[in-house]
Amino acid sequence: MNDKVIHAGDSDFDATVLQSEEPVLVDFWAPWCGPCKMIAPALDELAESYAGRAKVVKVDIDQNQSIAMKYHVRSIPMLLLFKGGQVQATQIGAVGKAQLSQMLDKAL
Repeated sequence: MNDKVIHAGDSDFDATVLQSEEPVLVDFWAPWCGPCKMIAPALDELAESYAGRAKVVKVDIDQNQSIAMKYHVRSIPMLLLFKGGQVQATQIGAVGKAQLSQMLDKAL
């Protein structure tokens, strides 16, 4: 587990994600999801390399169902890129670090 990856939930999602000065890549995941575990190391690396420029936030959909419902999370992993409180890009399913990097680079 990487200390640069932020874990957010229903109570602090707005403050952590929507009010962020930096772009935020949000990973909607669950502990039982295999593909979610597959992309976790890439997210850790991105959190490290984009520190200070963008945030990587994980939201456990089992623990935070209202935020998952708000963003219509139907399949996981689902990644949303927020900038200025708005969704800029969506990626559903496990993808490589390069694709996630491109999402972040477009927002910067």
